[in-house]
Amino acid sequence: MTISLAGSMSHVADAANEGGALRLVALGDSLTAGYGLPADAALPVQLQRRLEARGHKVVIVNAGVSGDTASGGLERLDWSIAADAEGAIVALGANDALRGIDPAVTRKALDAILSRLRAKGLEVLLAGMLAPRNLGEAYARAFDAIYPDLARQHGVEFYPFLLEGVVGVPRFNLNDGIHPTAEGVGLIADRMLPAVERLLAKVEAKRAGH
Repeated sequence: MTISLAGSMSHVADAANEGGALRLVALGDSLTAGYGLPADAALPVQLQRRLEARGHKVVIVNAGVSGDTASGGLERLDWSIAADAEGAIVALGANDALRGIDPAVTRKALDAILSRLRAKGLEVLLAGMLAPRNLGEAYARAFDAIYPDLARQHGVEFYPFLLEGVVGVPRFNLNDGIHPTAEGVGLIADRMLPAVERLLAKVEAKRAGH
């Protein structure tokens, strides 16, 4: 699925600039886009609501594209990240694991994404993913190690497993058993909130230092 984010990003960025809100972009796949859910139930929207309720002034742009791999995210990185974005949540790799893509390919793409985001001056939160165990121990070991390794290497905030508490729990997943329900996304947002607040603290510190 291909979607154009440029117009909505420009509109949101303008609103954020006017209000002085911190500007984040969530770069991901269907788990970010909100597959099968109303737009207001998607992860970036639910995160933003929770942050606002805690007193944060923030706009999180949904740059999720269903079906995207880490390599796909890298290919669209420049047009997915608005020039005035200050931070990014990177949540890619689930489709890589589902398709059994070589972990070295996924690692290389995520490494390049983090390098380019840091070069742009953005603070980053990397959301990890775990490989399905039916792909074998060697694959799982190689894939699972990608995220903590890259988080340490690039010095970014890290949330170890995006689907923690949701995967394998029927009431938190749609009938496909893969994508979270709105309630499941809410649980993800709740669990991610401390990591996202750490990301915001870095963005705020950087903004204050300018």
